[in-house]
Amino acid sequence: MLVGFIRKYYRYILLSIPVISLLMHLHIFGMDLLGIHVWRQTETQTTINNFFREDMNILNPRYNEHPETDRLHRMEFPLMQWLFACVYKALGYHVIISRILTFIIGLFSVWGIYKFLLSISSRKEVAAIGAWCFNFSPVFYYYTVNPLPDNMALSCGIWSLYWYSRWMGGRQWRSLLYGSILLCIATMCKLPFIIYGAFPGTWLINEVLRRRMKAAHLFSAGVVMLLCLLPAISWYAWVIPTWVIGAVYGVTNQTLNHPDLKKVMVGTFISVLPELLLNYASVLFFLTGFYTIKARRLTASSLFLPLAVLGMVVIAYFLFEMNIIDLVHDYYLFPFLPVLFLLVAYGAEYLLTTHKYSRYLAMLCLIVLPLTAFLRADTRWDTNLPGFNTAYLRYKDELRTLTPPDARCVVGYDESHYILLYYIDRKGWAFDKTWFDAKLLEHFIAEGATYIFLDENVDKLPGISEHLGEKVFDKDDLRVYKLR
Repeated sequence: MLVGFIRKYYRYILLSIPVISLLMHLHIFGMDLLGIHVWRQTETQTTINNFFREDMNILNPRYNEHPETDRLHRMEFPLMQWLFACVYKALGYHVIISRILTFIIGLFSVWGIYKFLLSISSRKEVAAIGAWCFNFSPVFYYYTVNPLPDNMALSCGIWSLYWYSRWMGGRQWRSLLYGSILLCIATMCKLPFIIYGAFPGTWLINEVLRRRMKAAHLFSAGVVMLLCLLPAISWYAWVIPTWVIGAVYGVTNQTLNHPDLKKVMVGTFISVLPELLLNYASVLFFLTGFYTIKARRLTASSLFLPLAVLGMVVIAYFLFEMNIIDLVHDYYLFPFLPVLFLLVAYGAEYLLTTHKYSRYLAMLCLIVLPLTAFLRADTRWDTNLPGFNTAYLRYKDELRTLTPPDARCVVGYDESHYILLYYIDRKGWAFDKTWFDAKLLEHFIAEGATYIFLDENVDKLPGISEHLGEKVFDKDDLRVYKLR
């Protein structure tokens, strides 16, 4: 009965998702960037700002640090940042634009999940339930208004899975082409999404081994996929040699010892997975999803093996990168979401069609999903705990008028080297607690630094005070000096 109701009114469920999500996020759109991973948010927004203000060459993303250099900072291909900057060119500079555009990308992700699940299950009720649950994954709920390239990578990755599943069902080369182009875009926006190639790759090999496809067709499909991925391969072949981050080396970098890795695995399983990726109200659906595989005889589907291999490859990605992901970088786990919510959708549908009490329990869980997502994620936008010195948020407008627009500034402490330069909206240098002394400050002055923004007791460090001139700001443990 409940499943029949969902099947009949699935359009209204789908339409309710953006409306509810918009209302729940309405108080966030006007906020500047803050909260968990504001480091990565300000890094993304800085790139957008510099495209908009300086150079729209998509190959030249820039950050605000080291104005004595060209400031180029090539990591992921900055397609999302560049597109956002194009909108800024048309509408002017407003951070709310980045939040709105990110929210729209999130809606495409929800729609993509619905289409992907519909293609896999051929049942609108399963797809609608999966889209509903996916939208209220706390990690998705939080980042869907925070500008990160991971959002665009996830959206394109989900749609690539949809078009690949369409191709597997009808073998239309157009679907293969669409899927491969979207996989390329997802990979360019965020490298880990290349693992989604395991989905069509496994299906191709399995079809050939079972003699349902000729080797020539395998070769042709492989050529299409490879050609479509060439832009992503070319970009990363160019930029990875310039990287100094540990993500390329994963656990082989040995930045965490074995007890730490065990802690990450246990913490991810008992906390990050149920609390952030799924939502506590979806945990029962997820667990039931494993039983559903046998109960619904899903192993007989030609898509079961490709999906199972995709799941194993995503797990392998986590195991390789878990020293970088740790228990902190939850957005690194975006590649898990389509696989997780495939199980969630099947599990929820199963509970809604079995025992009377399981139907009531499942319906209750579906109803409370928005509330549990809100309770878990909304506290991340706490203006009293923004993830940096609150004075920069509280006096943002005043700080941006203290110095001339072309002034080179020194800021600290700032481990990210992005947040504070973003908030004062100037080029310059940031320093953290591990490395700052009078000699480094003298170097910055020699390179043209004229102001310094200091918190804590940095101005009391040996040799610093002799370089400080007039104090132009002193509020809430933040002091700004002209430099001699």
